[in-house]
Amino acid sequence: MPIPVSKRVQKRREALKSAGLRPVQIWVPDTRRPGFDAECRLQSQRVAASDASDPDLANFLDLALADLNADEV
Repeated sequence: MPIPVSKRVQKRREALKSAGLRPVQIWVPDTRRPGFDAECRLQSQRVAASDASDPDLANFLDLALADLNADEV
């Protein structure tokens, strides 16, 4: 006889809990919502414009990347 779904879920949750994990609920933007794509486009354009107006940003990012790569050596 198959094990009921509720028992399987309970067993799985107990295994995860005994492994030191805990459940967390995360709310994320609904990508199906009308206007989501337009809002993403608007925010991307604002970030791009902000980046373009900062002459020191590219140098800062290059230095940060070099620092990360130095840690790998």
